[in-house]
Amino acid sequence: MSNYVPTIGLEIHAELKTETKMFCNSKNDTDEVRPNVNVCPICMGHPGTLPVVNKQAVKHVLKVGVALGGTIANYTGFDRKNYFYPDIPKGYQISQYAHPLVKGGELKGVALTRIHLEEDTATSEHEEGDHSLVNFNRAGVPLMELVTEPVIKSSKEAGDFARELQLVLRSLSVSEAHMEKGEMRIEANISVSATKDLGTKVEVKNLNSFRSVEKAIEYEVARHIKLLEKGEEVVQETRGWDEQKGITYSQRLKEDSHDYRYFPDPDIPKFLLNEMPELGKDVLVKELPELPRQKRERFKRLGIKPEDAEIFLENEKIGAFFEKVCFLLENQADLVKLASNYIVTDLMGLTKDENHLSEKGSSVTPEAFAELIRMTKSGKLSSRGAKDILKALVEEGGEPASIADRLGLLQQSDEAGLETLVQKVISNNQKVVEEYKKGKTASLQFLIGQGMKESKGSANPEVLRKLIVEKLS
Repeated sequence: MSNYVPTIGLEIHAELKTETKMFCNSKNDTDEVRPNVNVCPICMGHPGTLPVVNKQAVKHVLKVGVALGGTIANYTGFDRKNYFYPDIPKGYQISQYAHPLVKGGELKGVALTRIHLEEDTATSEHEEGDHSLVNFNRAGVPLMELVTEPVIKSSKEAGDFARELQLVLRSLSVSEAHMEKGEMRIEANISVSATKDLGTKVEVKNLNSFRSVEKAIEYEVARHIKLLEKGEEVVQETRGWDEQKGITYSQRLKEDSHDYRYFPDPDIPKFLLNEMPELGKDVLVKELPELPRQKRERFKRLGIKPEDAEIFLENEKIGAFFEKVCFLLENQADLVKLASNYIVTDLMGLTKDENHLSEKGSSVTPEAFAELIRMTKSGKLSSRGAKDILKALVEEGGEPASIADRLGLLQQSDEAGLETLVQKVISNNQKVVEEYKKGKTASLQFLIGQGMKESKGSANPEVLRKLIVEKLS
């Protein structure tokens, strides 16, 4: 079994964020639940209608291409991809074949073949019984398709690539890329071979989560190997993924490009992008935001743990909150690192509902959180005190300083003021004191803990340590 090598290529579709659809003025709204509301004669495929290209969608795809190091086309155009399904209103899909907007590029070490633009299909809704309905709201929505080279060697590598692409699309604000809403859809082309030649390719569709991508690839690789070891052939076909059963199933024989009878769309003019300076590479590069890989590098320089950095990258609301806190703390590495620790280990545990993180209102604001970090770093608050104030901020909002004053949590560092407390701790724990005097160093930490408990977390633990050691010397 170890002699077999899998080869995987991905085709990823992402619905683009635009006001209108790809070739008409119908609204592009993925949240619309009423069927057949955002439609018009163009996206419904009525005879005699003429498509007009959505320039914003073109720019979105070019921006992705620049971000991923692809080559932007000079000459580009649209083609008709002919096939019949009930959800294809015209009997063909307007796509790109010979002249895509972007060729090449790379992401997470995976080489890209192309990135092109097309229109989405309608959606079939299967009712109980023997009939289905078609909702045309999605028909004609701008759809980016990204195709990788067949260079991926494992399910994990495929999953990691797809997750990173989702982050890139979101950081560029070109797509929400929610897989559960169908805004990002993945198809995996899988083959297995024991030689240097590629094996027979099988395409797996209906992959609507990263976990499904990985599980389907693992299942399909194992299926191919089992067939090959029995001396049977792998059939080139399209298969679906059954999430409940965890298996793939045959749908139809795999089409080749000639089966779609591609030809240039006669209703859409060709484009010379070098004659459109607003879509030029220099302009697009200047508009690029900080990309995920660049954020990781910045977080690394600030001392943020890699696993925490991924949380801030993957969770949009937590990430935006952290970025605002970083700004308020003037990106001082020691303060930012402390803030990161408190967000991940404490704040996220308290805020099951992310609406607790807000710019305004009765929840934890970045300003209040940044002030809490400053107070903790300066020694005004103990770690215990900071956690208690954070809990109060989540539950009722407010300002850290006033909460600390009200709850008596401002850290006491005055030695004279802590003398009585230290003497009380020593008197109440004579057995532990004797153990410490006999050389049991762990007893000192217990005494400090008792002092913190006695002061309800307000005593400075370092001052307590100093005073206890001096008293017992």
